[in-house]
Amino acid sequence: MFARAEQLRQAGVLGVNERNSDYIMRFNPRRLYPRVDDKAITKELALAAGMAVPELYGIITNQGEVKNFAGIVADRQSFVIKPAQGSGGDGILVITGRGRRRHDAFRLSSGVLISQGEIAHHLSNIVGGQYSLSGNRDKALIEYCVNFDPVFGDLSYQGVPDIRVIVYRGYPAMAMVRLPTRASDGKANLHQGAVGAGVDMSIGQTLNGVLDDEVVDEHPDTGALIAGLQIPHWDFILETAARGYEVTELGYLGVDMVIDKNLGPMILEMNARPGLNIQIANCEGLAGRIATIDELYDPKAMPEHRARIARREFSAERQTSIHF
Repeated sequence: MFARAEQLRQAGVLGVNERNSDYIMRFNPRRLYPRVDDKAITKELALAAGMAVPELYGIITNQGEVKNFAGIVADRQSFVIKPAQGSGGDGILVITGRGRRRHDAFRLSSGVLISQGEIAHHLSNIVGGQYSLSGNRDKALIEYCVNFDPVFGDLSYQGVPDIRVIVYRGYPAMAMVRLPTRASDGKANLHQGAVGAGVDMSIGQTLNGVLDDEVVDEHPDTGALIAGLQIPHWDFILETAARGYEVTELGYLGVDMVIDKNLGPMILEMNARPGLNIQIANCEGLAGRIATIDELYDPKAMPEHRARIARREFSAERQTSIHF
């Protein structure tokens, strides 16, 4: 076991303890955590910076406001409910339509119908803190349901794929696409069974994927090859992720984006403690890329320049793949 750990360390694979001590504690002051831990605050900051986010339809802040739900979604056929301080996709409901006979019945992305009463109960659980990071009282956000770009059609099961970019000191360091599966219940969350596909930073093209810490070539539900997909708007996505540094002031950051088929790229959320499975998806450790950024770091560089550096330095052709 220790020999394996040393092998991974020498290969530049970043571990949880090293990530926490050398980067999160060093570059992410705790006073800034609310900027990303509370999705309502993240949305406000992104909008103030002129960045696109899913439209917010309404917020439920306490038990007494749960009764406002019907009015908030009165004219909406689709929407998403999520806890403002949730993590890992827990507590998120994706509504894609209404019942044919009952207007107070709602269809989940899985096709299952649930009642307005069931949603009210779920909202009560959210504001009660059942899904919050701290366990404290929370808010429920009701927002626009993204219609994913059809380019991902063969590589997604029901849900919306998203793109995570790790940003270090303002420079995009590594990226992956998270692809929903049947096992993940249509959610783009690796811990719930989604597939993570590495991305060639220079051109925005997918590499092989990872599923439950194992490298895979095909999507488990569709059978489509994971590698070789060209991600639309790649330059804009990298520049937007780089701008997340100015918005949050966090030096080690995960920026999650989606591509709507009509509205284009939008920021979904940001994360002060992004996971490390992205290294498996890319068959490469983060430590080498972090060292490169430290060497090239320019505190005056603008986001578009930092994105250009990432495209230049982190091409898949220039990297040495690691067998995990």
